[in-house]
Amino acid sequence: MTRQKIEIKKIDNITARQVTFSKRRKGLFKKAQELSTLCDAEIALMVFSSTGKLFEYASSSVQLVIERLGPLSDDTERLDHPSIEYDRDTFSKLSKEEANKVQELRQLKGEELEGLNTKELEKLEDQIKRGLSRVVKAKDEMIMKEINALKRKGIQLMRENQRLKQVKNVGEEQGRSSESTNNGSTSDPPRDDDSSDTSLRLGSV
Repeated sequence: MTRQKIEIKKIDNITARQVTFSKRRKGLFKKAQELSTLCDAEIALMVFSSTGKLFEYASSSVQLVIERLGPLSDDTERLDHPSIEYDRDTFSKLSKEEANKVQELRQLKGEELEGLNTKELEKLEDQIKRGLSRVVKAKDEMIMKEINALKRKGIQLMRENQRLKQVKNVGEEQGRSSESTNNGSTSDPPRDDDSSDTSLRLGSV
């Protein structure tokens, strides 16, 4: 079935216009990203909707790309100072890498997935699975560390409990020994039989 050709003209229906704008904008940004990746090109896009909302895409930074649109005198100055051009190229590459990493992080969080194909989504799924397995492994290791720490704490408490029992037993034995000693020292002294007999004999005389 032949695809019907769409007439390029302003869409009168506001809802249809907004839907078309969103789809075409995403397609435009996707093509710009592909061009930047395939050809290592510096690209910056700025799109304003009919309501005045700004949408932008840049392979590195919109401001950085705009700065490259200076007059020819700036090009001459860069030739006179190659180190400045080198620094700018290095900064451009670093900015591009940073933008790519930020986009990867957003995609790992489930954001900005509209422009990905099936292969790219499968690759992203594998990355998430590997990351999840590392998270689970780290969590298991942390739980085992906590369990071992609780075991060591339990052993220390048991040892401390045993030590306190021993101290208590020693104190009780010393107490009983002290009581027995006190009881022996308070007994009545032995009677002197010889003195009694002598008293009786004197009385009888």
